[in-house]
Amino acid sequence: MDRVIIIRYGEIFLKGKNKSYFESLLINNIKNSLKRYKFEFFRSQGRYIVGNYDINCEYEIIDSLKKVFGIYSLSVADRVETEYENGFAGVNESLKRLAMDAASDCLKPKPTFRMTVKRADKRIPMRSCEIAAFLADTVLKNTDFTVNLTYYDYEFFVDIRENGYSYVYSDVIYGSGGLPVGCSSKGMLLLSGGIDSPVAAYMMAKRGMKQVAVHFASPPYTSERATAKVAELRDIVDAYTAHMPLYVVPFTEIQLEIHEKCPAEFMITIMRRFMMRIATVLAKREGCTALVTGESLGQVASQTVESMTSTESCAGLPIFRPLIAFDKEETMALAQKIGTYETSIQPFEDCCTIFLPKNPSIHPNLKKVEEAERKLEIDELVKRAVEGTYKV
Repeated sequence: MDRVIIIRYGEIFLKGKNKSYFESLLINNIKNSLKRYKFEFFRSQGRYIVGNYDINCEYEIIDSLKKVFGIYSLSVADRVETEYENGFAGVNESLKRLAMDAASDCLKPKPTFRMTVKRADKRIPMRSCEIAAFLADTVLKNTDFTVNLTYYDYEFFVDIRENGYSYVYSDVIYGSGGLPVGCSSKGMLLLSGGIDSPVAAYMMAKRGMKQVAVHFASPPYTSERATAKVAELRDIVDAYTAHMPLYVVPFTEIQLEIHEKCPAEFMITIMRRFMMRIATVLAKREGCTALVTGESLGQVASQTVESMTSTESCAGLPIFRPLIAFDKEETMALAQKIGTYETSIQPFEDCCTIFLPKNPSIHPNLKKVEEAERKLEIDELVKRAVEGTYKV
């Protein structure tokens, strides 16, 4: 009897002839997520199995796997030989142990259970429902459980695979779902130190997009600790994004130029336009085909339809906004779920809040914004910012 972790994928089932491509990406991401552990990995007819691992690391291994996009669910299981001709002896032994453990933990009088059997090995002549009835007798004989197929306290699973092994378990742990990171091209994420952009990274990774992050810093107005905070956010999100490089752009010179030469009402809009220009240059250098932001419609002055139209008009790539219809409570809840919230709310200023005008234009006119920009040496400022960019 071996202890293993069963991995099931979800949406990949729909990919038809391209299924093998998505599977290869998922397998690679699984192995990378577990690279600090010793384990064996093998496949079994639409299932992946992680075995021969250190039981003491089981919790950490499961936690890592739960963050791999493409995984629908996991189960810690006993792997036993099927032994059909011997009355499923090994399966019965494992079931007895699981049922007795469950009974000892249960505080409810007369608990109920159901037995679920999946029979992938069609060489066994019994139907799944017949095997389930046969195996349920083991639970009934060794506990005070009663059967209830509709309203049950416990469910015991037996997955009989075609490789001569059966997998016995009593719990299903749900993963992150989605698609394997790497199947949907590459995007460049504009990563601030706030709550929204790390969540946007998570959302795009869930749809299979590999990402590179860019952060705009304004020293000495923003501290080194502010940049360290952003790097910390990147490190947290890394568990989901399958590694996300981070570039930091010096943005002070551009902000000072805008502050000195442009109307205050358009400062935020013009700053965002510069960010889009610089991000586009860096994105093309990194082989990215889109930009990603954490913008949510109407959340702040720079996120109205007119503001977003003004900023995206100078971007040379499509802009994805996965949080566009989220309210702040939804974003905060997701940030707490993925572990970025506590870091995001640390009180370190980002570059957008340093030069924030008192009354920014909520509905900027694009022609007026472009006219205001003509006072700036746009190409030269972008060039110097790109040249000063460094990797963290």
